[in-house]
Amino acid sequence: MSESVRAGLPQRLLRLLSLLQARREWSGADLADRLGVSARTLRRDVDRLRGLDYRVEGVPGVAGGYRLASGHGLPPLLDDEEAVSLALALVSADGAREGALSALAKLERILPARLRPRLAAVRGSASAVPAGRDDTDPATLGRLAAHCRDRVVTAFAYRPRSGEPGERRVEPHHLVSHGGHWYLIAHDLDRDGWRTFRVDRVGGVRAAHGRFAPRDLPDPAGHLLGGFAEATYAHTVHLAVDLPAREVRGRLYGPFPGRIEPDGEDRCRVRVSADSPHLVAQYTAAVLCLDARVTVEQVTAEIAGHLRRAGGALLSCP
Repeated sequence: MSESVRAGLPQRLLRLLSLLQARREWSGADLADRLGVSARTLRRDVDRLRGLDYRVEGVPGVAGGYRLASGHGLPPLLDDEEAVSLALALVSADGAREGALSALAKLERILPARLRPRLAAVRGSASAVPAGRDDTDPATLGRLAAHCRDRVVTAFAYRPRSGEPGERRVEPHHLVSHGGHWYLIAHDLDRDGWRTFRVDRVGGVRAAHGRFAPRDLPDPAGHLLGGFAEATYAHTVHLAVDLPAREVRGRLYGPFPGRIEPDGEDRCRVRVSADSPHLVAQYTAAVLCLDARVTVEQVTAEIAGHLRRAGGALLSCP
């Protein structure tokens, strides 16, 4: 083995393991091309992973291939920066969740001694403010993630925010975390269109028949936020604001329940919509407090009542 190949071996094994974990099966030609090595070198690297107790199985076929067997514990194979990044992710997942703390403790035990002080520092000096109560079942989330990865047509029971519960059959595309909840973005086969499902309302996840070819959805997070902005909920307020849209967006914090659109160079229109009247009233009040001229173009009686009471309380302040 040449010095250059030997020097790059640890990084290449990490890369090979990462590729095997990212996809259910790989052809030998694809793996060799990704790693920039010959087929012979790839076979040797696979044998080295097997020597480290990784269950790498051969896939029969004309071209041949490899896959990482599931259902077995894997020994740790992380570089220093990956280990610290993983610790930060566990802390930010939700410091109050027992599972995240347990996983972080296990990570500290299994990694080399040189990394333990850095992980202990992360655990002792970092914390996260929960975005809200999330009742997502980790097992459900894990199954959906696996089906997204393996492109498995998926069936499940779903409880929508309005309407009757029912069965859905989808091509799962992506999972997005937003505002304290997990959302599945999927192509609904019975409705022939993209749909968003809140994962804590999903149950009975199972594989339907067959796999699917991926559809084009370049920005899952943007798709989710765009759906929120366009949706009409039980309570909606329309406002005209004498400020540029970019300035209004910059002054409002958190996930905004609605849409902010330019209406000329120094003016914009704001639409606030949500099922909760309290949430709509809060964000409407935030817009009214932007130190600019605001015209309320449309408001329901319930939201107007909330705003009047808030205004009366402010006027009574000494």
